[in-house]
Amino acid sequence: STPDNRRVIVPNGQMLSDAITNYSSHSTRRVDLVVGVGYGDDIDTVRRVLEGVVADDARVLADPAPNIRIGSLGDSSVNWIVRPWVNAADYWDVYWEMTEEIKRRFDREGINIPFPQRDVHVYHHGENRDGTDVIG
Repeated sequence: STPDNRRVIVPNGQMLSDAITNYSSHSTRRVDLVVGVGYGDDIDTVRRVLEGVVADDARVLADPAPNIRIGSLGDSSVNWIVRPWVNAADYWDVYWEMTEEIKRRFDREGINIPFPQRDVHVYHHGENRDGTDVIG
């Protein structure tokens, strides 16, 4: 049975040849969040805010220590990884609530969460015979 109460039946052949991931066999799990911020945002401020969100959540375990780092430099954003460890029973609540709290604190601190954008340039190339502008 899945967490949303669906029954999954796996054929024997698949059980013998494919990997099986068991999400409930360990008592703890790592929450993996990726948070993109603007290239113009101060990394020390971003780090302070993310560390504060993690530190303020009593469900986050001290050992192993949370990992908060710049994970990659994307096309439109600086992508941070936020990886706290929690008890397995708290995983989804921490995932959802921490995501929401990061957004709230970023808003308060003026930290931008970028989204893809395109600049369109329109050039003027003279006039048509009827006197209207040619756009192209």
